[in-house]
Amino acid sequence: MSDALARVPALAAQHLLLAMAALALALLIALPLGVRAARAPRLAGVVLGAASLIQTIPSLALLALFYPVLLWVSSLVGGGVPALGFLPALLALTLYALLPIVRNLVTGFAALDPAVLEAADGIGMTPAQKLARVEAPLVLPIAMAGVRTAAVWTIGAATLSTTVGQPSLGDLIFAGLQTQAWALVIAGCVSSAALALGVDALLGLAERAAGRRRWGMVAAAGGALLAATVLASVPLWPRGGHDRTVVVGAKNFSEQYILARLIGDRLTRAGYTVRYRDGLGSAVAFGAVAGGDIDVYVDYAGTIWGAEMKRQDVVPRAQQLRAVAEWTRATHGVTLLGTLGFENAYAFAMRGADARARGIATLDDLVPAAPRLALGADLEFLDRAEWAAIRRAYPLRFASATPYSPTFMYRALESGRADVISAFSSDGRIAADGLTVLRDPKGAIPGYDAILLIAPRRRDDARFRAALAPLVGRIPVDAMRAANYRVDRDRDKQTPEAAARWLAARIGLASPSEE
Repeated sequence: MSDALARVPALAAQHLLLAMAALALALLIALPLGVRAARAPRLAGVVLGAASLIQTIPSLALLALFYPVLLWVSSLVGGGVPALGFLPALLALTLYALLPIVRNLVTGFAALDPAVLEAADGIGMTPAQKLARVEAPLVLPIAMAGVRTAAVWTIGAATLSTTVGQPSLGDLIFAGLQTQAWALVIAGCVSSAALALGVDALLGLAERAAGRRRWGMVAAAGGALLAATVLASVPLWPRGGHDRTVVVGAKNFSEQYILARLIGDRLTRAGYTVRYRDGLGSAVAFGAVAGGDIDVYVDYAGTIWGAEMKRQDVVPRAQQLRAVAEWTRATHGVTLLGTLGFENAYAFAMRGADARARGIATLDDLVPAAPRLALGADLEFLDRAEWAAIRRAYPLRFASATPYSPTFMYRALESGRADVISAFSSDGRIAADGLTVLRDPKGAIPGYDAILLIAPRRRDDARFRAALAPLVGRIPVDAMRAANYRVDRDRDKQTPEAAARWLAARIGLASPSEE
């Protein structure tokens, strides 16, 4: 827990900065829009309908949608528009914050006593004077309730910004869920809730003070929020040495967290300042390295082959690697530095006793039994090209197919909620849980060599490449399985950082603590 709490302050600062920036932008949009909509019923219907429609889109999907949109915008203007990190998260959260602010403004204006408004007109007030001196003070309590609701919503939804590469308290939650490190989950959830309650308390203080016309207290509450936001932005202020700061990306499972820390250790020893962007989806990760939002990450040849190159054929692994290297460099300027030495392929797995009892050893054997079995898959698998290729080779029709995060996919198999899972060949839980991996006699599953991909701007950085070169071809699959299991096992669980240090020692590369 102490390690988890040590990570909270920096992530809470980033979290607060993002949430307050989104709330401020939402206020800039919603206040004039809400006032105008309150005076035009037709416009109010359109505005509230659009804001309500946005709320029906899952926040995670809205965050993900801004990534390709910003990539497209960047391509139109010749680059320079960040598609990963703060900007997509800011835009998505701003849209989410609009509804409670606009709705409460429209409701507040609609509830005003007509006699009061007629009296204001009767003494000759201009529309601006009536708004400032009569309408705004009366509507303020209802409007502030909307702002407080928006603030709490925004702080809660900001945890999901991890998926688009923006650091937040969601980093702790996502990492904890994937590695079953519940101290991280608790620290992230409690910190996020405390942040939301603190901001709501300050806004509530401002609301009550405004109702009593105690403007000094309103200014104090607003100043406290502003000061906290400014302090949270300090790490983002421009400073020298940007060429020595590198960003290491990672997808959302244990192996990726471990490899990212292994890479980060190598770069730290080479004199770089390392930051991490964890929890990225496959498409986001590759787009991020191509766009320079991250400098390096580990991907898998089969993922690039199917998801990015749109190839459906299966070729020898050496041929596949050459084609992937040529394509990434020619189309995106991304360099394939080399393979790490192991493959992490999709591999259908069953409980060992169940597979033996049913006489299932291959995917061909699985076909007639599939209608009576439940499939558990990782979050991406059912929408990937590989699943389509497997179904073309083997007409698999399962009784049900349910996506899980990788950790809970194995739990589903253990508990009996799933009978077959789309496991990963380098996962230590296969041997530890006594699972049977089904053979692929038709070769429908492409090769999944782990590959180091580096961003175009690091292609000619000799020190950067030299720091990572010792990893190429260095990690055997049994070492990777053992490192993964150190993070995934139930007892004596290790952090990804500790597993990375163990892996470095196992493959003969001294960890920083051993130098």
